[in-house]
Amino acid sequence: MKSPQSVKRIQNASAHTFLIIVGLFFLLPFIWMVSTSLKPDNELFLWPPKWIPGLLVWSNYPESVNYVPFFNYLGNTLTISGLATLGVLFACPLVAYGIARIPWKGAKPLFAITLVVMMVPYQVTMIPIFILFKNFGWVGTNIPLWLPAFFGAPFFIFLLRQFFMGLPRELEDAARIDGASELLIYWKIMLPLCKPALLTIALFQFMGSWTDYQGPLIYLSDESKYTIMLGLQAFKTQHGAEWQMLMAASVLVTLPIIILYFLVQKSFIQGITFSGIK
Repeated sequence: MKSPQSVKRIQNASAHTFLIIVGLFFLLPFIWMVSTSLKPDNELFLWPPKWIPGLLVWSNYPESVNYVPFFNYLGNTLTISGLATLGVLFACPLVAYGIARIPWKGAKPLFAITLVVMMVPYQVTMIPIFILFKNFGWVGTNIPLWLPAFFGAPFFIFLLRQFFMGLPRELEDAARIDGASELLIYWKIMLPLCKPALLTIALFQFMGSWTDYQGPLIYLSDESKYTIMLGLQAFKTQHGAEWQMLMAASVLVTLPIIILYFLVQKSFIQGITFSGIK
């Protein structure tokens, strides 16, 4: 009969093996993208597919950057993503704190409205919001792509509200006894404690803005203001046969998100699991 330790080791090994197989399955598209970005023309459409290029063509990367104004698109995307991330970090914690920690009659109805808004598809509000921004004269600028973030995002408010609810009341009660105002409690005590959740929503928002295609497609018409996603589409349209360079540009676009995720991975997991304080 196997000991409990042996059974546990077998279970752990089975679980890790399963996760590695699933991880490799989801990693295959990225591996194929990197492989294609390094291939010469004559290896692109071979059958069966050739995963490892016979000749690594590193020049595809500088050529892909030169074919389109890549760094201009990159700068536009960084600006929009940075402002949108700053917006949710400013607005969402304030709203979530007001709902979770301040006792007032409107907290529960406001939270219920937040949950209802989460369930409304973007396609329902897309046309009214476009008309609103058109009346403001902002269509054709990047303002509609980052300004809404300063008014909060329902999912992020929900996420932060759940995190705030897990923090002990004694912390703010002690601060109130010492004479701290509500804003001081929020700024000095609550925000530092919810750092994992803040990093989580920052990562989500940055990724969402970085990879957004529909928003820029709707609001941007001037090519000099294109984001990186619109730039890749224009690259594909203009150089449809240059798949290796398109894949090289796609790798360059994907790398910042991968690096950012690994930098905040620990805090990201803590924010998702609502660990609070120990």
